Amino acid sequence: MAFEPFHYQIEESTDERGWLTTVIRCQGRIISENIGEVRDLVKPLIERGGHIILDFTNLQFLDSSGLGTIVSLKVSSINRGLCRLDLVHLTPRIEKLLLLTNLFELFATEVPVRYL
Repeated sequence: MAFEPFHYQIEESTDERGWLTTVIRCQGRIISENIGEVRDLVKPLIERGGHIILDFTNLQFLDSSGLGTIVSLKVSSINRGLCRLDLVHLTPRIEKLLLLTNLFELFATEVPVRYL
């Protein structure tokens, strides 16, 4: 199976309370070779605050470095305050990876239906 390189689309909106929501639709794979790109994409969004949703519908692969980066970004969002980072549309493989590493609960969250 050939994997496509990592790429993404970003959609931003503001809800009725003025809460900024950024949806990042991830495609390809998040691996050690591109974790810097992922970190450079998400870190400024965490600093600005709001709700960040990583949509993994079309994510083909996540290696241990990618997982570590996602966990680090989640922890940064928690420590930042006024920022929330969620994962949606996990593939069965990524869901299993989170369960096996006991990280599923860190990312288990209720995301409003309009972003799904």
